[in-house]
Amino acid sequence: MGRKRLIAALLLAAAPVLADYDPDAYPPYETCALCHGLFGVSHTFKFPHLGGQDPVYIEAQIRAFLSGDRHNDGGQMVAIVSELKPEEIPVVVEWFSTQDAPAPTPQGDTSAGRALFDDTCTECHGDPTLLDGVPHLKSQHLRYLVKQMEDFRDGRRGLGSLDVDHGPLIPVADADIEALAAYLAAEPRE
Repeated sequence: MGRKRLIAALLLAAAPVLADYDPDAYPPYETCALCHGLFGVSHTFKFPHLGGQDPVYIEAQIRAFLSGDRHNDGGQMVAIVSELKPEEIPVVVEWFSTQDAPAPTPQGDTSAGRALFDDTCTECHGDPTLLDGVPHLKSQHLRYLVKQMEDFRDGRRGLGSLDVDHGPLIPVADADIEALAAYLAAEPRE
């Protein structure tokens, strides 16, 4: 069979499937899954893991992107969350927050990062059951954590969902940020 005939046959075979395609038949979290993974474990550091994340935090971040209080490089999140209908936001939040947390990814010595975490971050991020709306940082992508801490430190990211000025809490030295991120990425969620 020639190439043109093969393509024509494939298109004819696919026509009934394409005719039945209904984008509203898919759950809204599948749009988010393109970047964050269907079960909230993303494959690249540009997109944070959402699996097992605090539901109040997920919703607060969606709403912050919708309101313009939060931005990301390239504006992808604003474009995506703008596609969600208001009644779909709880569906997305429920899906990702109830998935398993990602596995930790140990990357070298984490003792310096642990000391920084214990000194600076543990009050809010130490016990994930104490405060609603505080993100789980453990088992997150190392490079994602570094980027977010640098953005907080350098004033590119706002106060966050709990109106906490993270800037003064973030280490000034890049090496300390790297150490803190390495510790967090290597630790399993509690």
